[in-house]
Amino acid sequence: MRVIVLGIGNTIMTDEGVGVHAVEALRQEFSLPEFVQIIDGGTSSMELLDDLADVDLLLVVDAVQAGKPEGTLVRLADNEVPVFFRSKLSPHQIGLSDVMASLEFVGQFPKQMVVIGVQAENFELGLKMTPLIESRLPGLVAMVVAELAQHGIEALPNQLALA
Repeated sequence: MRVIVLGIGNTIMTDEGVGVHAVEALRQEFSLPEFVQIIDGGTSSMELLDDLADVDLLLVVDAVQAGKPEGTLVRLADNEVPVFFRSKLSPHQIGLSDVMASLEFVGQFPKQMVVIGVQAENFELGLKMTPLIESRLPGLVAMVVAELAQHGIEALPNQLALA
């Protein structure tokens, strides 16, 4: 089994980098089985092609535009996922959309794909997330852990994170 947890976003655009911050928190706070790979995708695009080919489960963590109140945590799966790629937040999503289309074209699309995100508040230049979105970071990480658990994958809290 191959599982990828992919955090994407631009960390110099305030809330737009929440996916990157979330996967870093996941990496620091939890130990995952060896077949689960955490990738900080940042604003990457086609360079992710090999990493995302033929995975069993792809969890994308990102800021979303879901028409919800700012700070709302969102889970998109199955037929809802293509909607994520239709409303672009930033150039990195265009790149990820291209990667997904390429994988589908060559028959290596992930068997299952889930987007876990938060309705962002601000996309202006800035190195810090807004307080609202930063306060949602633990909930976002918890959603990733819960999603993994639904697929029979246990995320064990790191001892250092508990101290």
